[in-house]
Amino acid sequence: MTVLPDDGLSLASEFPDAPHEQWQHLVAGVLRKSGKEVSGDAAEDALSTLLEDGLDTRPLYTARDSAPDPGLPGFAPFVRGGRAEGNTTGGWDVRQRHLTADGEAVLADLENGVTSLWLGVGGSGVPVSSLDAVLDGVYLDLAPVVLDAGDETEAAAERLLRLYEERGVAPEAARGNLGADPLGHEARTGRAAYDLASVAGLARRCADAYPGLRALTVDALPYHEAGGSAAQELGCSLATGVAYLRGLTAAGLSVTEACGQLEFRYAATADQFLTIAKLRAARRLWARVAEACGAPEAGAQRQHAVTSPVMMTRRDPWVNMLRTTIATLAAGVGGADSVTVLPFDEALGLPDAFARRIARNTSTVLIEESHLSRVIDPAGGSWYVERLTDELAHASWEFFQTIEREGGQEAALRSGTIGERLAETWAARSRKLATRREPITGVSEFPHLTEKPVDRAPAPEPLSGGLPRVRRDEAYEALRARSDAHLAATGARPRVFLAALGPAAAHSARLAFAANLFQAGGIEAVTEGTFEESGAREACLCSSDALYEEGAEAAAGELRAAGAGHVLLAGRPGSYAGVDTYVFAGCDAVALLSTTLDRMGVS
Repeated sequence: MTVLPDDGLSLASEFPDAPHEQWQHLVAGVLRKSGKEVSGDAAEDALSTLLEDGLDTRPLYTARDSAPDPGLPGFAPFVRGGRAEGNTTGGWDVRQRHLTADGEAVLADLENGVTSLWLGVGGSGVPVSSLDAVLDGVYLDLAPVVLDAGDETEAAAERLLRLYEERGVAPEAARGNLGADPLGHEARTGRAAYDLASVAGLARRCADAYPGLRALTVDALPYHEAGGSAAQELGCSLATGVAYLRGLTAAGLSVTEACGQLEFRYAATADQFLTIAKLRAARRLWARVAEACGAPEAGAQRQHAVTSPVMMTRRDPWVNMLRTTIATLAAGVGGADSVTVLPFDEALGLPDAFARRIARNTSTVLIEESHLSRVIDPAGGSWYVERLTDELAHASWEFFQTIEREGGQEAALRSGTIGERLAETWAARSRKLATRREPITGVSEFPHLTEKPVDRAPAPEPLSGGLPRVRRDEAYEALRARSDAHLAATGARPRVFLAALGPAAAHSARLAFAANLFQAGGIEAVTEGTFEESGAREACLCSSDALYEEGAEAAAGELRAAGAGHVLLAGRPGSYAGVDTYVFAGCDAVALLSTTLDRMGVS
């Protein structure tokens, strides 16, 4: 037994142990003051936050919140990372995405911190014939290249392999991924444009001659971008990976060789703990698949994390820098091998040089200045993270089994099962967004109506025809677009007059609440002067419940006499004469704002 030296610091040794039950008792006492009579586990449940997939976040985690042993880094089940050294040998691979044939932008990225390239090829992306020009000046033995070419995968892969040969790159020095993903392409487009059999030959060539080059990508972004939950994203990735294993082994590759040809792509969101748990759970689940296939040593999943397009907003896009920073931190802590930070203006069109610079520097700051990669699995051992990882793994495995019972990923896609399940999840999340229980900073919360628009050149049209692409801001963006059109047509935004009753202490909170809510729909909130001077056609009363009892009806009558066609009240629904609509925390803000714009004649 180790004997600690007596340094005079007794720390907490003089305090008695505080049992879990004592904490619950104290919590129950606080809740009782708010009118909730609960005790024991019920007190703890009252403070829990419900997540998707039937998961919840509890207010306190202790050693009693057990989870399976995550193992050691670099060893099965690979929860703590696929490599024993993690990212400590220089940080994660900083992978930048390019969708146009801009060779100067590619070189600028590589010269300033980017370590690999992700190229959108074919269709409306980089033409296959332009690969040579785009990669002109790129040291292909130093910079891995990842292709994303859809139904032009074979042509793009052949062109890249020919480039390696023409430029004298040794086969063992070529690294990256040829990007074949027929099921991902079908999920995006609704078309089976090519199948696994057509690209199995590429996998065979990579396995035989290019040890650092993989042939296939298991892209889970189509399911995330269609509104899927974390468990659904993981479940779809597992089902896709299993389908590819079946196809590759049928084509003659061993299970170990087939596993070595796959790289998995996941979304990293601003929910940092869920992202950390998702990446850790993904590795555990894939290790289980490899074990079941008889190749446990091949179960170390190669992961590429991409900051979520769903969370990116078009209004106040500068806030996206904060979102992507948190998401990148989570991806790094979660153990992703490669990370792509989408530029803050990604939702507006083609990113400019400044946006690309901020994107690549996000990783650089986290690696070089925050030293995030110096510790392997820094979240490991956290009772919360370990428990969340375990719960998410079980929920994901359950969804994976649902897909397998449908006949696998291909059958579940074509039957519409996956689309239906994702749509259900997105509908539930949309209700949270509409009621602002899931806030969007700069959009549904703290919008800025006078912000200067950020204009960008149009980006290539993304693949479509399959699963939808959603964004968290889409409902509010539609409202703001209506307001913008009204401003362009009339020279003024729709307005509402906020009528404050009583002293500032009584009305300030609800005045700010109402202004925030109306501005989220592009409606200018006027707080100065009189209703007649405001130029508004509607008014909203703002004050305390006590003052509403005293004067809400009289104030509503005065506003109507002054010309207000509709009177709203900021507070819980009541029965005040003259008040038409109530606005309150938890109301359906999208529906209320849409109806308000309709009444104001804003098309």
